[in-house]
This record gives sequence, C-alpha cells and structure tokens, in this order.
Amino acid sequence: MLRVVKIPKERLAVLIGKGGLVKKEIENLAEVKISVNEDVEIEGDALRVMNAENIVKAIGRGFSPERSMYLLDEEYTLDMIPLPKNEKALKRVRSRIIGTRGKARKNIEIMTKTFISVYGRTVSIIGRYEDAEKARGAVERLIIGHSHKSVYKSIGIKRIHLLV
Repeated sequence: MLRVVKIPKERLAVLIGKGGLVKKEIENLAEVKISVNEDVEIEGDALRVMNAENIVKAIGRGFSPERSMYLLDEEYTLDMIPLPKNEKALKRVRSRIIGTRGKARKNIEIMTKTFISVYGRTVSIIGRYEDAEKARGAVERLIIGHSHKSVYKSIGIKRIHLLV
C-alpha cells in the first residue's frame, strides 16, 4: 500500500530529523518505507502504513517526534479539530485554547492525560481514545465561547488554578 501525506514544508526537517534519524526511527518502528520530497510517501503493509501516516500527520501538525510515536500504540489516536478561517476569529480562538503562557492548553493536557498542539488552523490531540474525546470536548467548548472555569468543571476538575 502507498499513501501520500502533505505536511507543511517547515515541518519536513522535523520529520527527517538530524541525519535522517527521525525518519529512520519511524521506518524501523512502523516497518514502512518513507520517501520525503514535496510530499511524504509511505509504503508498506496497510495497517503499518496507517500507523506511520498518523505519526507523519502528527509531526506535520506541530507535535514532537517523541510525542508522535505514541501513535504506534493502538490505544492512542490522533484527533484534529479545524479552527475558523476568519483571521480575527482564528486569533481569538487560538488565544482561548492556548491561554496565557500556555496555561489553558497545559491544564487541559494534564486533566485529560493528552498532548495538544495548536498549529496553523487546527488543534490536534494525541491520547487514548476516551481521553482524546474529553480533550476534544473541552477544546470545542472553548471554541464556542464557554468560560475556562466551566470547561475545566465539565471534565471533572474541582480546582481551577492547576498551573500558576
């Protein structure tokens, strides 16, 4: 099976890694062959290609290779949420999700045991299926304008100020 994945050009260097180490590690762990040009081509067994494709997409969405490798575990998933196209709305929503000095994003990550990346016009989540679903719900509530306090409460946290 052959899959072609597009990722932002500025993320290709992260995918390749110093001396090609990240690319080689993905190829070895996922047991696939990866070719990087303008696009990323992944070749191999169908299930292995899908795993490697998720890792490549995660790196393309701003995750570190280390965090992206969690996707080799079948209990983990990559969830991507599109953000508004309007520049003013995009800036407001990104600010709400990230919070001051990253506090809101970090709080949701801690509460849901997930990793969250806000990159370009998407919010991406890596986590176990149930945890990723909780994080997605929290992010979606922030997008539509719920208060941070109510979002934290909705995922079961009594204490609001997790990070100082």
